[in-house]
Amino acid sequence: MAEGRRWSVRPWVRALHRDLGYLAVGLTVVYALSGLAVNHIADWDPNFRNHEATHRLGPLTGEDDEAIAREVLRRLSIREPPSEVYRASPEQLDVVFPRKTLHIYPTSGEVTEEGQQPRFLLRTANWLHLNRGKKAWTYIADAYAVGLLLLALSGLFMIPGRKGLLGRGAVLVAVGAAIPVIYVELSGGPEATSGKPAMRSNR
Repeated sequence: MAEGRRWSVRPWVRALHRDLGYLAVGLTVVYALSGLAVNHIADWDPNFRNHEATHRLGPLTGEDDEAIAREVLRRLSIREPPSEVYRASPEQLDVVFPRKTLHIYPTSGEVTEEGQQPRFLLRTANWLHLNRGKKAWTYIADAYAVGLLLLALSGLFMIPGRKGLLGRGAVLVAVGAAIPVIYVELSGGPEATSGKPAMRSNR
């Protein structure tokens, strides 16, 4: 009689790791892209990019500033209502929108447009990453965090022997865990960045 195959938990761990990995790809891309973007927020705006354009419409006339502004919006096919119209100088009329401003020079008919445009994909990714979606997205983000923990833990037990957790894997895990510890020690941690002195023991 043939001896039965020995049952092992490792195939189940590999299957869990594989399926969780596939499931997490989309969210991982979102969080990785937005993480890179917001990490450098001091160097650039990760949500919007500035733009400027010049339109030459010819001399502009009207009964008043509001009439001139309406004519400019008609010619530029802008249907969004402005939040403000005012004279920046005798020669310049400004039309203000939430994300852009039109500088109108009625005598020459030149219109300079300055504003911000959303960055493709990044603005949405940042909105999700920073949990602007409120309570509903919190549940999804929590589930994703739990999934990442399961991926990390299941990855520890996928490979047996010297290439696994009992060999090279243990060294790599220790190195990975040491990176944040070493950084905190070298940088001084939260107390150094906040300017508050670290609490000391009275021993």
